[in-house]
Amino acid sequence: MDRDAIAQRNQLMARAFHADSPRHRLRRAFIHGAARLPIASQTAKNRVLLIRPDHLGDMILATPAMLALRQSRPNLELHVLASPSSAAVLAHLPAVDRVLTTDFPGFNRNVPKESLIQPYTHLLKVAHQLRLVGYETAIIMRADHWWGAMLAYLSGIRQRIGYDLPDVMPFLTEAMPFAPASHAVRQNMRLVERWTGFIPDSEIPFGLHVAPQDADDVTELLRQYRLHDQRLVAIHPGAGTWVKQWDTERWAVVADTLTEQLGARVIFTGTERERSLVDHIQNAAHHKTYTTVGALKIGQLAALFARCAVVLGPDSGPLHLAAAVGAPTVALFGPADPQEFAPWGPRTRHAVLTSTIACRPCRVLDWADDDPQFHPCVRDIGLGEVLDAARRVARR
Repeated sequence: MDRDAIAQRNQLMARAFHADSPRHRLRRAFIHGAARLPIASQTAKNRVLLIRPDHLGDMILATPAMLALRQSRPNLELHVLASPSSAAVLAHLPAVDRVLTTDFPGFNRNVPKESLIQPYTHLLKVAHQLRLVGYETAIIMRADHWWGAMLAYLSGIRQRIGYDLPDVMPFLTEAMPFAPASHAVRQNMRLVERWTGFIPDSEIPFGLHVAPQDADDVTELLRQYRLHDQRLVAIHPGAGTWVKQWDTERWAVVADTLTEQLGARVIFTGTERERSLVDHIQNAAHHKTYTTVGALKIGQLAALFARCAVVLGPDSGPLHLAAAVGAPTVALFGPADPQEFAPWGPRTRHAVLTSTIACRPCRVLDWADDDPQFHPCVRDIGLGEVLDAARRVARR
């Protein structure tokens, strides 16, 4: 197929993907019924629960709202309900008083899909636990998170703030109009404006604290590699789904070229699941490169990125982590919309690269076993574009 035919095919498939299925319509009927159940309210005061079910990047993009809420209302006690995979980042955010964790149904990439009833039995269990703690207000930070909204309702939390999407709104006491074209940071900020007032983009607080121990650990690691006094470039080539990934051979060329042109040492990062991907890239590179795959915790990864001249990779949580600790970034975007999910900060410091194919952004992150040749959006990004962007944003 030519590009136009591929784009037309993907647009039709994406439209079908986003359409309500019979299962979704049945769930919506159940939701509207559940929202009419009489629930006794809690009596807690000045304690706010922020519910954020997503992975690392989404949690980082929610932190500005937490920081702004803390700065404007220091008397509030702020708790966050997070997934285990993203909770670690909140250890570097002193604004949060307490972090609670749960395995949100549908958000754990490492376990099989749940039975039809499991999300609801788990919801009742967590609702009971939250009722024992007691909250005055809940903020549903993911716009379409009906499970979190129902959880807040069944927990008896009196004030429940979120966006006016059909499956969420029945459980809310304050439903905000959803603006999908705005950046995720701005979307999260709108949910706390009743306390903070409007804050211009340039004044929104953003940043994560690098713990001294994590910085020391990374310094020791770099000493072992004899890199502690070298200029560093980090490449994080993995992503949560294959449709976001770039060609491994071109990452090898990027590593070789930046080694030569920036006088830098290139270090690859990733999880244990991404070891074979990084091994393939390293074997294809001509210059010596280094790896920390599977070796770093979130805080240590943040400390490593803070020392880098530039961090490159496809749209993923680690790129947001790099931006949060002040490293320039080059992010390659495919199915997700960078207008909503680009690393936060000026484009002069955080370059965003995309394809011109007409079906982008489809916002479909899981094309399952569909043939990758029909989804070239990330692979369309040219080698020269990546190198130009890296040279442009790298620290001098």
